[in-house]
Amino acid sequence: MAWTIQQVARMSGVTSRTLRHYDEIGLLPPSRVGANGYRYYEQEQVLRLQRILLLRQLGMGLDGIAAVLSEQTDALTALRRHRDELLAERLRFEKLIETVTRTIEDVERGDEMSAGSTAHWFTGLDQRTQEQYQREARERWGERAVDAAAERGGWSEDKARAWGALLERFVELIDAGLEPGDPRVQGAVADHHAWLTGHWTPDRESYQGLADVYADDPRFREKFDRTDPRLAEFLRTAMRAWALDNLG
Repeated sequence: MAWTIQQVARMSGVTSRTLRHYDEIGLLPPSRVGANGYRYYEQEQVLRLQRILLLRQLGMGLDGIAAVLSEQTDALTALRRHRDELLAERLRFEKLIETVTRTIEDVERGDEMSAGSTAHWFTGLDQRTQEQYQREARERWGERAVDAAAERGGWSEDKARAWGALLERFVELIDAGLEPGDPRVQGAVADHHAWLTGHWTPDRESYQGLADVYADDPRFREKFDRTDPRLAEFLRTAMRAWALDNLG
């Protein structure tokens, strides 16, 4: 049985635009393209798409996924390997769920709390990961920048809404066929830099470094790719150009 690109998009929750992008970069070619130009997918391609999405959920970037899929591994073996990885993730999340549940029960009972009685509130929380992010930030941006960002406050709902609106704006500019150096794109980058000053004020080097992080760090890249697979690289080019012209 063959499915059209629209049918695959509906069943998988992936946009048709993303499926076309996966085809363009060689990650997920359709089984055939009809005389009408429509892409058609069969079971092999749908299973491959499932593998791609599983690897995305595990935090892998598109280049890494392409490398994994290029291995000569049959679909059943690959699915078993992914299942093992997901089982490990499930154990981690089950521990976190237990931690949150016990915390809710403690708070609802209104018991008097002590350092010892609340120790289990933090079971399963990966402090090493948080410390790693702190170290990376301080190494990349410096002590003063990280401390200043902390003083300006965390991630509020208003900041989150503004960030989402910025991303939508960039996608619209990409869809309009504009280049990263176009004045309208550069204006959006200026607004992005202004938004950032609510956290910290980057200079040229740190702003260009942030552009590289967006595109190269799989933890960031995965989030941008969910919005639009073209976004991270587009932002990198646009941000680096704006920083060169506007920051000292």
